Amino acid sequence: MPKTKKIIAEPSLTDSQYYFSREMSWLEFNNRVLHEAFDPRTPLIERLKFMGIFSSNLDEYFMVRVSALKQQVEAKVSQLTSEGRNPQEQLDAICDRLRPMVIKQHRHFEQALRPQLANQGIYLLDYMDLNQEQRVYLQRYFEEQIFPVLTPLAVDPSHPFPYISNLSLNLAVVIQDPETEEEFFARVKVPKVLPRFLQLPENLQLQHKGQGGAWTGVPLEQVVAHNLESLFPGMNIQEYYPFRITRNADLELEEDEADDLMLAIEQELRKRRFGGSVVRLEIQSSTPPAVREMLIQEMSLEESDVYEVEGMLGLSDLMSFLALPRPDLKDAPWSPVVPARLRRLSQPTSDRNGPEGEDGEDFFSLIRKQDLMVHHPYQSFSGTVQRFITHAAHDPDVLAIKMTLYRTSGDSPILNALIAAAENGKQVAVLVELKARFDEENNINWARKLEKVGVHVVYGLVGLKTHTKIALVVRREENRIRRYVHIGTGNYNPKTARIYTDIGLLSCRDELGADLTDLFNYLTGYSRQQSYRKLLVAPVNLRDRMLSLIYREIENCKNGLPSRIVAKMNALVDKRIMVALYEASQAGVQIDLIIRGICCLRPGIKGVSDNIRVVSIVGRFLEHSRIFYFHNGGEDEVFIGSADWMPRNLDRRVEAVVSIEDPDLKKDLQEILGTMLSDNRHAWELQPNGRYIQRRPAADCPELSSQKILMEMAASSTT
Repeated sequence: MPKTKKIIAEPSLTDSQYYFSREMSWLEFNNRVLHEAFDPRTPLIERLKFMGIFSSNLDEYFMVRVSALKQQVEAKVSQLTSEGRNPQEQLDAICDRLRPMVIKQHRHFEQALRPQLANQGIYLLDYMDLNQEQRVYLQRYFEEQIFPVLTPLAVDPSHPFPYISNLSLNLAVVIQDPETEEEFFARVKVPKVLPRFLQLPENLQLQHKGQGGAWTGVPLEQVVAHNLESLFPGMNIQEYYPFRITRNADLELEEDEADDLMLAIEQELRKRRFGGSVVRLEIQSSTPPAVREMLIQEMSLEESDVYEVEGMLGLSDLMSFLALPRPDLKDAPWSPVVPARLRRLSQPTSDRNGPEGEDGEDFFSLIRKQDLMVHHPYQSFSGTVQRFITHAAHDPDVLAIKMTLYRTSGDSPILNALIAAAENGKQVAVLVELKARFDEENNINWARKLEKVGVHVVYGLVGLKTHTKIALVVRREENRIRRYVHIGTGNYNPKTARIYTDIGLLSCRDELGADLTDLFNYLTGYSRQQSYRKLLVAPVNLRDRMLSLIYREIENCKNGLPSRIVAKMNALVDKRIMVALYEASQAGVQIDLIIRGICCLRPGIKGVSDNIRVVSIVGRFLEHSRIFYFHNGGEDEVFIGSADWMPRNLDRRVEAVVSIEDPDLKKDLQEILGTMLSDNRHAWELQPNGRYIQRRPAADCPELSSQKILMEMAASSTT
């Protein structure tokens, strides 16, 4: 009999086996952050920074992501995620993966980093290690500076268990009445208004080879703990145990029912300060069962919500050591450069920004000649984007300035420039996104300041966050009106612009000016704009356009044309885009993804994603720029913008992505992507099992750090 041909079923690309959990992928990202604290190639104080970032990231993860999962469990939500887990199964998986990471973090700090700091003259001591003279000083410091701030809170039938504020560090104190021998429990909050680490005066510091920049100190909570007798006079202090809690801090806002969005958010912020339910309890491993059980019971927790650590709690405070004057233990300083085209302009005066050039050339004339792309922090934010807005604020020919504000600093020069523009009689409109998580209060403060000087302030659209980074300047020039635009990947924040990598386009292309005018009208008025000339806008056309670009590469590949996709972003979660990428891989399209954080796509699966490679770069700067490259049969198309490939960016946020059309700028972007793909210092390759392996240079190859290379390229452009 003839052999029957075996039919192999095509894989279903929606099957959960092809997707990683968003929550677990984020944990893997934070594990890569933690690795920088272990890597001996990272300068010592920078290792403390990464250890602090790891802890700070976890705080937000519990406040937002874990709390959301716990709410789903309480609501008996049984819906499976794309990777096939229900909410409780996700919480269980998080615990299983996270506990070893936390243990590893604290053990490394206590056993490796603290001794290494001591070897460099930085002594973070335990109170028990102090000599008598040092203890006397700290006792006096306690009485004068700490004691007046403390409020001991008893727990007994007449004193209910006190409210424990979010992210607060506390001491659980067990006290005995010497007369009745009865034991009581009290809580003492370690005050945040004082430094977490108290430095001893110079004459009491440990000597280290006479080296400058030495430091000796102790954790604040230990000074409080060893002086508890002052708080409970006449009582016997039996024992004390530090603990720290994390609460649900996500805002619950019903926008449709809010008559005044700002007022509604302010009310929610007050609730956040008091905090929602407790979602995590951190305690020292030496905490006895009785104290542990009481804390669990009083805060309505489960055993799985408790994280035991060895040593200090709250390691996010380690970032304060960055202030130490020890450049030998930090990254080499970096000063962002001004692009060569802008260096021809003289520096602006303090109260206006023009005229600038020797030949009357100003910022606007340079943009009229050719689009300008800026790359932070390699290039100066203050010398480019900030200068653009400041120049516009004082230019007598500028009629109007419009921009979006998602996150900015508390002392934003750009916002001060907009205030000056309004005072100069210009029409100024700013969309302030009040729902930018954990920046709501800062944005409310700026909104009020802007409104007071006559700036038109709007707060975005119901049901959508305005995440796009755009600015529009309208200028009268001779007999016409010309519009100048900035479209970027990062926030208008001069502080984060020094540590986040972001890209922006400055242009006066007519079609972009018209598109931004339409987009601002959509944001500030009543509009159902469904088409744009050059912009890709979410939630209008961005997803469909990205999908069409992917499917065009598929068709080109099937027709024998060269095809390739390179995409750099913060996160890849959107299932429709991932399915399209799988289909592109199956067609033979070569795909490289540079994804800093969450990636739910599973690369390297035979017959599904074997043409997809995923790398994550975790280094000195936070990779924040979004770049999308499509080969297009040799007619390359490159885009930058504010959107990741996530459902929230494509469906629930206003985003803008722009095509880069200048050939020189397209080459620059391709060079940036190529540099990042060649990284063998800070790059991690995602494996089919969900784990990441850090690249290491071969024995005969040099170490290539993409961020270092880009700094060197920027520095060489000034010579």
